[in-house]
Amino acid sequence: MYRQPESPSTPPHTVAEYSPAERALLLRVAHDAIASTFERREISLEPPSEHLAQPRGAFTTIYHRGLLRGCVGYVLPVCSVYRTVAETARAAAFDDSRFAPLRSEELPGLQVSLSILSALKPIQPEQIEIGRHGLVITLSAHRGLLLPQVPVERNWDRETFLAQTCRKAGLPENAWRSGATIEAFTAEIFGDPGTEGK
Repeated sequence: MYRQPESPSTPPHTVAEYSPAERALLLRVAHDAIASTFERREISLEPPSEHLAQPRGAFTTIYHRGLLRGCVGYVLPVCSVYRTVAETARAAAFDDSRFAPLRSEELPGLQVSLSILSALKPIQPEQIEIGRHGLVITLSAHRGLLLPQVPVERNWDRETFLAQTCRKAGLPENAWRSGATIEAFTAEIFGDPGTEGK
């Protein structure tokens, strides 16, 4: 059973939009969406407030005893942030092709981190701020995304961040210099205790 954290924390590079109570609700629905799959029960995806009914892109990252176990998200705001969190939590637990599906015995050690995305905006390479911006790079049918915390965790500079986002898209690392579209977003990042800085 998911235990509500006393105070879901926010890394220093996060712009806070959601209250502590809203963060706790979003973390709870993420955990409940995963647990309900094992229990074969339905959960309500009706947003409990007007704010949580707003469409937003979001990524859910799950860890088991501190180790990455899955990460799936929606770049674009296709439905309410409340439903998006539930759907991406289930997908991170069961549909991330890099990992085997989550097992029920892993639930007690499960931790969730959420990244709620702003709208995408075009950006020039020199305007990118490490720790503030996530990136989406697109060229033809190729698209790659990296969250704002990734370059901080890996100690990347701006050019490395751009190159690695191109690589994530399946593009040459210098594609950002030659025709690719560069878009940026910010994210409010919060999670269960123990996920700070991940």
